[in-house]
Amino acid sequence: MKRSNPGRAARGAVPGAAGRRYCLVVSRYHGDVTERLESGARQELVDLGVEESAVDVVSVPGAWELPWAVRRAAATDRYDGVVALGCVIRGETPHFDYVCRGATDGLARLAAEGRVPVGFGLLTCDTLAQAEARSGGAVGNKGAEAARAVAELCGLAPLLPPVGGRENGT
Repeated sequence: MKRSNPGRAARGAVPGAAGRRYCLVVSRYHGDVTERLESGARQELVDLGVEESAVDVVSVPGAWELPWAVRRAAATDRYDGVVALGCVIRGETPHFDYVCRGATDGLARLAAEGRVPVGFGLLTCDTLAQAEARSGGAVGNKGAEAARAVAELCGLAPLLPPVGGRENGT
């Protein structure tokens, strides 16, 4: 029996995605993988009606730096949504665990603050093959899924009470 992929299930239009500005914060580490995540995220936003000129890209050295850059992008009030894209692949030391935990906790804190929707497109894989499968391979493109999730939240934001003093809630 084939497993379904819930990230691929919800297709179609996303009300409120177009007419907004987005920032993709992309780690350069494992650049072959993160470039595909970025490409998938950008294409997903364009497919949802977002103008290419409304998508900016900020490059950071690695996954550890993602929360720092996402926080600053969100603080500019220039973006309605920010998508973090990166890849960490397990090595022989506990470094993997520390980087994954730090980046994940930092991004989760920013998402919970509610200033703008924050997409989680950080792959935490055991092997390069797993990362490749999740960056446009057999398992899909997690960058595209993270971008779509942010676009959906941007459309939902006007329906919910504002957070942090911003009128539109994003």
